[in-house]
Amino acid sequence: MKRKILIIVIVLFVAFLGWRFVRPMQIFIVSPAFELPIDTSNAPAMFPTLRAEECATCHREFYDEWSTTIHSQAWTDPYFQVDWVFDGSPQICKNCHIPLDRQQKFKVMGFNDAAKWDPILEPNPDFDAQLQHEGVTCNVCHFRIGKDGDGKILGVLGNTNAPHPVEKIESGNEICVRCHVVSGERWDTFFKFPPCGTVAEIRTTQGKNYVEDSSDMSVEEIAALGCVNCHMPLLERPLVSGGKIRPTRQHLWRGGHDPEMVKKGLTISFKETISDDSDKRQFTLTLKNTGAAHYIPTGTPDRHLTVQLRVLDKQGNVLNEENHTLKRTIMWRPIIVDLWDTRLARGEQREYTIEITKNNLRAATIIDAEVRYHLLDEARRKRIAYKNKEPINYPVFQKQLRLAKNN
Repeated sequence: MKRKILIIVIVLFVAFLGWRFVRPMQIFIVSPAFELPIDTSNAPAMFPTLRAEECATCHREFYDEWSTTIHSQAWTDPYFQVDWVFDGSPQICKNCHIPLDRQQKFKVMGFNDAAKWDPILEPNPDFDAQLQHEGVTCNVCHFRIGKDGDGKILGVLGNTNAPHPVEKIESGNEICVRCHVVSGERWDTFFKFPPCGTVAEIRTTQGKNYVEDSSDMSVEEIAALGCVNCHMPLLERPLVSGGKIRPTRQHLWRGGHDPEMVKKGLTISFKETISDDSDKRQFTLTLKNTGAAHYIPTGTPDRHLTVQLRVLDKQGNVLNEENHTLKRTIMWRPIIVDLWDTRLARGEQREYTIEITKNNLRAATIIDAEVRYHLLDEARRKRIAYKNKEPINYPVFQKQLRLAKNN
């Protein structure tokens, strides 16, 4: 009898593990902040479509900036589309990539499960395909149902005599946290930080725990995150053509897709350093996160940095090579576990060294160093069959040190 019970337990356990390897992934807790698309039923009459062009009528410079951003491609980005479909096209992803209810073909009427990953859907008569293709468009951030139940345009200024109703917010970061606060505290997840959890990384550097919902954060805590300080630089200009000159935020949100933005977050040097062995020469690359409150890289765990150091002879042959990867490594199945994380935390510094051995001292001519930022892991790219037309990695630092002849 005991033998039969043991066999049944083993079979059930194996079946459970098998299911865990094929089940749809639920990698974070669905926050009340983004469990539903943004309700646009009470939009001001002057915005009949809520498309960006309507905002551009008065705010052309802001529109032009937004048009250059990844936010404007949040839905149409080919990598996102391939990756999203590969993962089963979960509805919840739409609520941050196309958050307005009019951007979605179906209305969310409720949920079939407590985790809210299985919504009850009905056709949406107000669906606007053009608006959908705008991704994180102007009114994703600036439109909300106000405290009085009417549609309002959110802004950090409330006294501009705008032709549309305005509701003042205390900090521009209030808009960021709607989608950038997620949680991984489920029974089957053991994240240090949840995916897409940049806010969690910032709060950790501030000595605070991450939160499951932005409503758990005070106005002061949200303002202290500093999101807009880096990603929306201040600029003196009018809000509208011919208006009063005032401090405004550029609508750029540059990040991992922009090499110059990544370079601003890093301080990198490469030079010869003192070796403990007189028969060797030593060269050290120093890499430090001096510009980002979050980790570098942040966002999707596929993003990573690589460091390559090489000793070359005059023909370009490699005499010695050192390679390092700064990446977050996660086991996704059967349970989710953060295995290790070698990314750069705020203020963190790393040193990587390469040596020229006695045997190579005469032949060595050049010491080459390169740091590259990778938007996507190559293994993941192949797995999801993403055929990228643009490079998925780029250099953020390159330097060669030429050695004196006959060293």
